[in-house]
Amino acid sequence: MRAVATSVSTLPPDLRLSVLDRSSIRQGQAPAQALRDTVRFARQAEELGYHRFWVAEHHSVPGVAGSAPTVLAAAIAAATSRIRVGTGGVMLPNHQPLVVAEQFGVLDALHPGRIDMGIGRSLGFTSGIRRALERGADAADDFPDQLARLLGFLTGEQSDHPGVHAVPGEGAGAAPFLLATGAGAATAAELGLPLVIAPVGGTERMAGLVADYRAGFRPSRWAPRPYVVVSTNVAVAGTAEAARRLLVPEAWSFAYSRTHAVFPPLVSAEEVEARTMTGRERDRFEEAMTGHVHGTEEQVARRLADLVERTGADEVLVTLSTYDRAEMLDSYTRLARLAGLTPARPAAAPAAG
Repeated sequence: MRAVATSVSTLPPDLRLSVLDRSSIRQGQAPAQALRDTVRFARQAEELGYHRFWVAEHHSVPGVAGSAPTVLAAAIAAATSRIRVGTGGVMLPNHQPLVVAEQFGVLDALHPGRIDMGIGRSLGFTSGIRRALERGADAADDFPDQLARLLGFLTGEQSDHPGVHAVPGEGAGAAPFLLATGAGAATAAELGLPLVIAPVGGTERMAGLVADYRAGFRPSRWAPRPYVVVSTNVAVAGTAEAARRLLVPEAWSFAYSRTHAVFPPLVSAEEVEARTMTGRERDRFEEAMTGHVHGTEEQVARRLADLVERTGADEVLVTLSTYDRAEMLDSYTRLARLAGLTPARPAAAPAAG
């Protein structure tokens, strides 16, 4: 494990920090504005020195505009110049591997050396969404085979469809990452893929899965050694209470989705706190408020250091969806400062032609 100090100024100097943004919709906001906000936020993350900017895939969710991650990644890559851009992730059971290989081939051709291909196995949120996607409840059962076919199209070594090639895509430099929980970590180890993992079930369980991943890792063309990205919510503010309140809007949307089967747009912390929740809503809300890294800069530095020490993470993929975008940007700015990120220099003007 890393040797990690606990002061604000001594987080691991080689620790990479990246961003995962879901294009959350705020109450009263149009989805189109949420997408434009994501592109603007990507430029801000680049200016702050973050390593990657990833976008997610959610279908038919009233509170999330991020439904087409490769399309949105293309817009972000075109609007930025240095930061790596990718998906966290494309949910492979919803797509044909050939099409995914082609899409990332296009992205890599247009933005060589900057594209990440985060792949996951989640299905639609409800049975109705799965039917609309023309996928059954068991669509993820053959995920390892789907993933192997996708990687085969990228290398030109797939054998299920002789004479079929991903154009572009074959030989593309898009870096594959596997978003995984449970058995997915073993799949990442077997295929030699970088692992993206969240503390679902607690940090101890996650640390155990990471240890198993490292022990079973087989070097590949994708990665010569294990590479671990820990994805977690991080909220930083001037006081611990202010940081906690940054988590309230999304926690309420989560609680509402688990009790009403609809993930709604984000509302302010004040509106959530003024609500009279049912017992079930309160239980789900309290559940959603746990397990995150939040606090003042000093507190977050200590907690991130502990997380990195316990998992040996090479990178932390940071998520924060809150109602006030200015407060959200302030949290990311504070985090960049405490981690000692190097702000990006202004990009040179592109050459003509």
